[in-house]
Amino acid sequence: FSSEVTVGRAQVQQEPSAETTEGTAISITCSRPSINSYNYIYWYPHPPGRAPAYLVSSPKDSKELRDPPGRLWVSADRRSSALWLARPRRGDAAVYYCALGD
Repeated sequence: FSSEVTVGRAQVQQEPSAETTEGTAISITCSRPSINSYNYIYWYPHPPGRAPAYLVSSPKDSKELRDPPGRLWVSADRRSSALWLARPRRGDAAVYYCALGD
């Protein structure tokens, strides 16, 4: 299970990679260097050989994830976010993209 990240336009920053074993929790972080007009933080996993798919978004606070089990956390100033996967499965292996939007 890994998260490799490619970011364009320098709107957000993510760690270059993160890895875990199946069933072991992982947290993937995302931050933006400056406050801008975007309100929501979105997460999109891009599994190998498949198209990216919407996973979760939130403007603030935190939000529970049901599938895969976990939580999205957004800081009070909306400048950072973390996607926590409680028990990642082999099928959750993907490039996880963080994006900003309204």
